[in-house]
Amino acid sequence: MSLPTVTLVAPGSPAEQAGVRAGDEVLRLNGQVPRDIIEWRFLVDEAEVELDIRRGNVELSIEVSKNDGEPLGAEVESALFDRVRTCDNHCEFCFIYQLPKGLRKSLYLKDDDYRLSFLYGNFTTLTRFTEADLERVITERLSPLHVSIHATDPEVRSRMLRNPRGGMSLRWLRALLDNGITVHGQIVVCPGVNDGLVLADTLAGVLDQYPDLASIACVPLGLSKYNTEPAMRLHTVEEAEAVVDAVHDWQDIFTTVVGHPMVFAADEYYLMTGRPFPAAETYAGFDMHEDGIGMARTFAMEFTGQVDAPVGPQSGFFAWVDGAPAAGYRAPRNPAGDTGMRCGETNGAGSVLLRPRASAPVGILTGEFGAKVLAPLVADLGRDDVRVIPVANEFFGGNTAVTGLMVGEDIARVLATQPIAHRYLLPDVCLSEGRFLDGTTVDALPRAVEVVPTNGISLRRALELRS
Repeated sequence: MSLPTVTLVAPGSPAEQAGVRAGDEVLRLNGQVPRDIIEWRFLVDEAEVELDIRRGNVELSIEVSKNDGEPLGAEVESALFDRVRTCDNHCEFCFIYQLPKGLRKSLYLKDDDYRLSFLYGNFTTLTRFTEADLERVITERLSPLHVSIHATDPEVRSRMLRNPRGGMSLRWLRALLDNGITVHGQIVVCPGVNDGLVLADTLAGVLDQYPDLASIACVPLGLSKYNTEPAMRLHTVEEAEAVVDAVHDWQDIFTTVVGHPMVFAADEYYLMTGRPFPAAETYAGFDMHEDGIGMARTFAMEFTGQVDAPVGPQSGFFAWVDGAPAAGYRAPRNPAGDTGMRCGETNGAGSVLLRPRASAPVGILTGEFGAKVLAPLVADLGRDDVRVIPVANEFFGGNTAVTGLMVGEDIARVLATQPIAHRYLLPDVCLSEGRFLDGTTVDALPRAVEVVPTNGISLRRALELRS
């Protein structure tokens, strides 16, 4: 078990006034050893907080007095202080198995931890869930959770997870729902495996056994060029159309029986089939926004000025947790750090990156799916100085076309063919702590770029800078 380490102390906060410093290792909070940021938040919510810390080779006790519920003002470096509960499934469709070698270690970690489901929106299969976990979720109201369903037929689900416990672990889903926990479900649709009649059977099973689910996202199988599973293949257009048709048919059924559409198809399905995206009201509040459900529709609403704030759901828990989010937390922020244009800097290869004028022509870098969404929006602006630059994902290959999986290697290849003096806008969703998935950084790109938050409002404002 690692100790929570303080990474930031807010100026003027109760923590700073009491003498807490960045780098302090927290041994105990009010006599307890917190397992994760969830327990941390409950413990620091009290008016009197006692921290037993280790500072170098010295152990100290610091007492903090504040108001009940007032933020402590100390940020820690990770969400979990004990060991992450790893996944013991061996799903043939798992994208982690399709990663190339040589990436940073954290990318190869398969988690199946209900706490990360609550904190980040990660999906858990519940195959490692226990009675103790259920008790904690219920007692601390860790809601919502996100559960991978894939199939309600026990045999099909066990086969897909390659885990004999897969067929029975959905009993925990029923227990969660019985105790008032909000749960969002996901079905990764694999052609020839759980589409067609199996998908229909799964949605019928949900209606029969789990009608109190909040929502279900049907997302297409993602394949990279490193896939080694012969049974895993790309959707044909006809198969993608069948999924969309099934989802629309079942939305009508769910609406009639339970009062809301329940099941939604990922934006990728509409892009694959060339069909228009559903109306905003179809998405019932965009609860599954971060799973690719309704992202295109919300982006368009933001970009065209129909809303004054980002539509996608904000991080409820992290708005509640003390202070700014620590590294790795899912929260509204720019993981790239500096978002400004750079002037007179080098790209690591000795070339000077000159700051382009704000009035220079603009190129918007995005994935191939993102380009399909952006192109008509940009065309409607009537500006010949703005263009969309699709970045083909040769690094991962396969059907990898989402903006969030763009890597520096591919972006650099595309930028090298673009004019030097233009402005280039890069969405921050493809960066984590200033790095792309392939480990490269923004500074290594052959052209200066401006990193902007990945929402339509931020892009619109960046395009308005023309002076």
